[in-house]
Parts: sequence; C-alpha cells; structure tokens
Amino acid sequence: MKELRIRVLAGVFVVAGVLSWAGARLWNAVGTLPSVPLAAPIVLAVIAVVLLATALSLRARLKAQRERQPDAKGVDPMMAARAVVFGQASALVAALVAGMYGGTGVFLLESLDIPARRDQAIYAGFSVLAGIGVIAAAIFLERVCKLPDDDEHEGTGAAPTT
Repeated sequence: MKELRIRVLAGVFVVAGVLSWAGARLWNAVGTLPSVPLAAPIVLAVIAVVLLATALSLRARLKAQRERQPDAKGVDPMMAARAVVFGQASALVAALVAGMYGGTGVFLLESLDIPARRDQAIYAGFSVLAGIGVIAAAIFLERVCKLPDDDEHEGTGAAPTT
C-alpha cells in the first residue's frame, strides 16, 4: 500500500478550489448560489475525531504489544490495513471537499457585507479547517500503522557473513 502524498492532496485541494470558485462565479451570475450547509464542517470534524481515536487506540495497543505486557490485546493486521485504507480515502475526499468549500469561500469573501453570505463564508472556512483536520488525522493514522523498515536486508540482499 502506498503512503499518502501531501502533493497529491494539495493538488486535489487546489484544483477543486479553482473549479469551485469558477463554478460559484458562474452560478451566481446565472442565479442564486447554493448555500454551504452547516453540517459540512460538523461531519468533517466527526470523521477527523474518529480517525484520531482509531490512531490513538491502535498506537496504545501496538505499544503494549511491543512492550510485551501480559494483558496486551494484539492488533489484527487486516483491521489495521482497513483503518489505513479508510484514512486514505477520507483524506482524499476531505481534500476534495475542503477545496470545493475553499473555492466557494474565496468567492464569498467579495460580499461579506451581506449577513447571509458572511455566514456562508464562515461555514466554508470551518469546512476547510475541518478538512485539514481529517487529512492530519489520516496521516497520523497511517504513520501509526506503518511497519518498521527491515534493516537486516539492506544493501545487496545477501546475508552478512561472519
């Protein structure tokens, strides 16, 4: 499984933001701009909390397992892999959604004197922050579940002779 790349996430964020900004300009010229839902930052924050709780739980269980504590619960490798896949998927979707709301929020900055637009810009800003929280939690989860490098087989691949 490949690691998350910040460049890919940033690229998704920027492309989604530019397209969303352009779409918001076009939509506003044609009619009324759809609102940014209040639930958007809340849902993203809940996903970030779930990812962070999973990472902290796995980290504690792995630490107990490494220290060979007698009552340590093992970590099922498939469960850890599923958690990492969930984190990676969540990070990609969060980058897309945060970019989308970021572009809309940048467009809404032009009309902060209108109370409804100001509220929408605030919701969009909180959505971007919550999306960044999801990405940070997913990267932390991925780091927690990363296997240690195998230092014994570096170099030519031959076993050391004594």
